Amino acid sequence: MISLRQLTKRYGGFTAVDAINLEVPRGELFGFLGPNGAGKTTTLRMIAGILKPSAGSISIAGFDLKADPIGAKMRLGFIPDRPFIYEKLTGSEFLRFVAGLYEQEGAEVEHRARELMALFDLEEWRDELVESYSHGMRQKLIISSAFVHRPEVIVVDEPMVGLDPKAARILKDLFREYTRRGHTIMMSTHTLEVAETLCDRVAIIAKGTIRACGTMPELRAEAASTGDPQGLEQIFLRLTGENAARELVEVLDA
Repeated sequence: MISLRQLTKRYGGFTAVDAINLEVPRGELFGFLGPNGAGKTTTLRMIAGILKPSAGSISIAGFDLKADPIGAKMRLGFIPDRPFIYEKLTGSEFLRFVAGLYEQEGAEVEHRARELMALFDLEEWRDELVESYSHGMRQKLIISSAFVHRPEVIVVDEPMVGLDPKAARILKDLFREYTRRGHTIMMSTHTLEVAETLCDRVAIIAKGTIRACGTMPELRAEAASTGDPQGLEQIFLRLTGENAARELVEVLDA
């Protein structure tokens, strides 16, 4: 459902994403891990069509993003790490507006929007202006807007930020059910526990390149072959900066 071929993003002489190749099939919840500045958000924004790649190609549900951007984006839902919402719209108006961008309207959309707002405890706020929403409520509304047109693929950047424990649990269940029904989700997160328990496969990216990719058993087997501990945290640190963590401990001990 998501296919990346030699995907590259440069800013002058700096390469933020360096010739990534990746396949995320239908029905998979794919985790994207990496330290700050590794290239996660840049990659997701290119997939969402917000950033233009310097080189390479992106295919979403069989539609090439460059050749047919409308066709690709019609099948995509995007949940950014920093939600931007038109504050002078009510919650229900915002969901109606987003659905309209995907050429969906009418009673079915209204019913789906109401269901999504009720799911995230926003029903009583549906007719209130977004400017009165808290950060967590805005995040819930953005998540609802990504699902309102029932896309085949959802790309999500740090989905748990700002959510209370109940909403985070609902979102996890929603993700699993959505992929069980044959849809695809690609998710970046800093929360290793979320990636380890929720994702079917995980890719670890550092300095713009993918250092490892596979299921948790596959990553553990790779770690075991090198004599390293088998937890995702240890694998992550080894691939993205374990030495720096050890140096920090040495500084504090000294």
